[in-house]
Amino acid sequence: MNAEAIITFARVESDWRLVGRIEDIPRQGARCVKTGEMTVAVFRTSDDRVFAMEDRCPHKAGPLSQGIVHAGCVTCPLHNWVISLENGRAQGADEGATRTFPVKVEDGSVYLKL
Repeated sequence: MNAEAIITFARVESDWRLVGRIEDIPRQGARCVKTGEMTVAVFRTSDDRVFAMEDRCPHKAGPLSQGIVHAGCVTCPLHNWVISLENGRAQGADEGATRTFPVKVEDGSVYLKL
């Protein structure tokens, strides 16, 4: 899983930004979008659902974009925290959350709302 490719985005309508095509994001993987000083990870599940969240685990700020995507979650590569892709919350006994962002797919194009 290689999340090193950084996607640049174009302004589309209001706060929605075109970040690329769904095919640009590997299934069960992620791509990163730079927005000023913050990096947003855009994830694609095995069934082509797309989610976006800040690329920082709430535990020790690990790069979630480099984690394993499974069952609607991503597992942080540093300490194995499992984070829900839907709401950014740590699962199980772990506590904390990562900021999430609305994302939509229209005609194969992926849009991120900041």
